[in-house]
Amino acid sequence: MEIIKLALPKGSLEKATYQFFENAGYTIKGQTRTYRPIINDESISVKILRPQEIPKNIQEGTQDVGVSGEDWVKENKADVVKLLDLDYGKVRIVVALPNSNKSRNFSSVLNNHIKNKKQLRISTEYLNLAKQYVMNNEIYKKKYGNKTPLIITPWFKTGTNKDVKIMFSFGATEAKPPEEADVIFDVIETGSTLAQNNLKVIDTIMESSAYLIANKKALKEPKKRQKIYDVLSLCKGVVEAKSKVHIFMNVKKNNLNRVLGIIPSLESPTISELSKGEWYSVNTVIPKEEFLQILPSLRKYAQGLIVHRPGQVLPLDKIHEDEGK
Repeated sequence: MEIIKLALPKGSLEKATYQFFENAGYTIKGQTRTYRPIINDESISVKILRPQEIPKNIQEGTQDVGVSGEDWVKENKADVVKLLDLDYGKVRIVVALPNSNKSRNFSSVLNNHIKNKKQLRISTEYLNLAKQYVMNNEIYKKKYGNKTPLIITPWFKTGTNKDVKIMFSFGATEAKPPEEADVIFDVIETGSTLAQNNLKVIDTIMESSAYLIANKKALKEPKKRQKIYDVLSLCKGVVEAKSKVHIFMNVKKNNLNRVLGIIPSLESPTISELSKGEWYSVNTVIPKEEFLQILPSLRKYAQGLIVHRPGQVLPLDKIHEDEGK
């Protein structure tokens, strides 16, 4: 019986999202053949949508919970609850222009166009982010005040300042300069595509990653809230596990307190007395970075050290606390 509707992204986030949900314990089948694949939880129905659409769909309630980039949440000004940074799909929204342009920042670009009385053409998929960025620029505010840049799409035209034109791009934005655009606001992972097209980054508008987001009304309905928090718990377990290691070791009784003084843990380590009374088994989950720091000391006092990369680490007490708010 369906309780919640889950929207998953198509496109650049697609493969990583399926892998993430598989790591969380879900099996999704049929996604290559249909936009409504089957998941191994009958209380969840899945729909595949473009990440650009998901924030608004969740805001409007056609979907209860889903995954999209934080960039699209902000671009759509979506009124949703950001439940969890999923720690993948990391990108930057940047300002870029041709290498031949000697300007080092956007203010310099804008100032040159103002001095030369030349229209500044900007190409981007992110119309709202671009407008906000431009209008927050000090040189723009000094010259144009609150006038909105001219925004042009195939469907509408808005704005009053014809000196700065923001044009909607359907993709391949890096191909637009210099003929169709002077500057682009584009999404990048490494920047290699920009470099191959003789473009350089002069500013970063924002950094973005995949987020689990939810509809506000759905979170107020007890059954939906419980199910959404089930999904959140499994997702958080995957995120937490990325930065943790699970260690097991045997320790002599006379070294036990030394070891316990060395190792951090989520709460406290699990200690079990072995059949030989002089030995104890100790296991705990600790941050990867801290493990590297304490390894030299552990080598002195522990034997049979086993290091395991957990699939999930679920901080259920914190999740339960958040669910009760």
